[in-house]
Amino acid sequence: MVFNSLPFLIFFPAVVILYFLSPHRYRWALLLGASFFFYMYWKPDYIVLLILPTLISYLSGMALGRTEDPSRRKMILILGLGASLTPLFIFKYLNFVNEFLRGIIQWIGPSYPVTLFHWILPIGISFYTFKAMSYTIDVYRRKMRPEPHLGIFALYVSFFPQLLAGPIERSDRLIPQFHKKFDFEGQRVFDGLKIMIWGLFKKVVIADRVSILVDQVYNHPENYSGLPLLVATVFFAFQIYCDFSGYSDMAIGAAQVMGFKVMDNFNRPYFAVSVSDFWRRWHISLSTWFRDYLYISLGGNRVVRWRWYYNLFITFLLSGLWHGAGWTFLIWGGLHGFYFLFSIWTGEIRKKIVHWVGLDRFPAFHQTLKVILTFVCVCFAWIFFRAKTLSDAFYIITHLFSEIGSISHLKLAVRGLFDLGLERYEFYIGLGSIVMMECVEGVKRNGDIRDLLFGMPLLLRWMFYYVLILSIILLGEYPEQGFIYFQF
Repeated sequence: MVFNSLPFLIFFPAVVILYFLSPHRYRWALLLGASFFFYMYWKPDYIVLLILPTLISYLSGMALGRTEDPSRRKMILILGLGASLTPLFIFKYLNFVNEFLRGIIQWIGPSYPVTLFHWILPIGISFYTFKAMSYTIDVYRRKMRPEPHLGIFALYVSFFPQLLAGPIERSDRLIPQFHKKFDFEGQRVFDGLKIMIWGLFKKVVIADRVSILVDQVYNHPENYSGLPLLVATVFFAFQIYCDFSGYSDMAIGAAQVMGFKVMDNFNRPYFAVSVSDFWRRWHISLSTWFRDYLYISLGGNRVVRWRWYYNLFITFLLSGLWHGAGWTFLIWGGLHGFYFLFSIWTGEIRKKIVHWVGLDRFPAFHQTLKVILTFVCVCFAWIFFRAKTLSDAFYIITHLFSEIGSISHLKLAVRGLFDLGLERYEFYIGLGSIVMMECVEGVKRNGDIRDLLFGMPLLLRWMFYYVLILSIILLGEYPEQGFIYFQF
């Protein structure tokens, strides 16, 4: 079941009504049953893959809570994490490793008889596996006491608003909330619905519309060069942002309707002034997960310099691999790791250049320039993220600016933009919606959409609500498309 579907439009109000009508002591069971139904609506057989890491992490946590012996605790941690990662490895990475081994063995000489395994990647498996693992690690570190109630813990792992694509909420923040009683509060419910509407606007009006152009170009990049490739790449940057942040907004809003506070997952990432700033704003729940459970565990920056560089780069590399089992994702992660290291290596030089050319006397211009350069770097990396193969990615990179230098070719290319799956008016709707969204995000700065709306005059606020709702109804794309991050 997806948020932008008719079944969810029926499912969610029914769950909310039953939730507030139910006695507090039964609410966990209601939400757990609803979460399991939500997941089984897609493929009932795969519910076992959700239950498995839940049981493993629950039992690991209880075992950790019963022993103080350091060596025994470490063994429980290793076994628990290994058992939790096994289904993820089998379904997501086994074919990738298999093909890698095939290439090496066939290069040496012998034939390789093992074929590909054909199965469907369970949606959300990376998200709920990482949630379960973070609980085990937190209990091991004594940051979190073991949760004795199996039902409450299972609800933490499977909570339906954030089950399929996050945010990857931490156990010490979410589990205590399931023990609290939340009464119906009109303003809180209304605020949650506003966030859901904003997320739905980003999904169906922007992401699903521009995806038509992006898919046509990126599915057959060899048929295009120059401006179509450039526009498709920029459009994909906004497609993936609106698709994923739209899901996060709807997840956060749905949880808030019932009283639960879920962490923010995005903070205007395309206003970032550096790649490090971008990763403080993009997929915050994942970037902080890798920081807290991998980067710091490797030693963070409290090691010799070369090891610090290694810790940074391997963290980005594994972040890329988390997104997908393929060389394109590894390169995407490696590129961001290189950006990060390059910014460290050139920090002092860049400060001197900025002072030498006088940019520090024009802070607004300097800030804008940094935002543009960061966006260009991020878009370049998105090419590898979106391309189906490495050869497609390299073709796009080498043909990105071809035929743009000539005025005549440029005019033809501009006219050709309306032959890429979108009618002229659809193209401008998508472009205008992106501009409107960025203007809203530029105004709200460090606050969220709720703070922005609350600060508006009443008339302007309701006009904004009506524009959003009418845009969703009249301009939204509704071939019930799933969310991009479901595949991760």
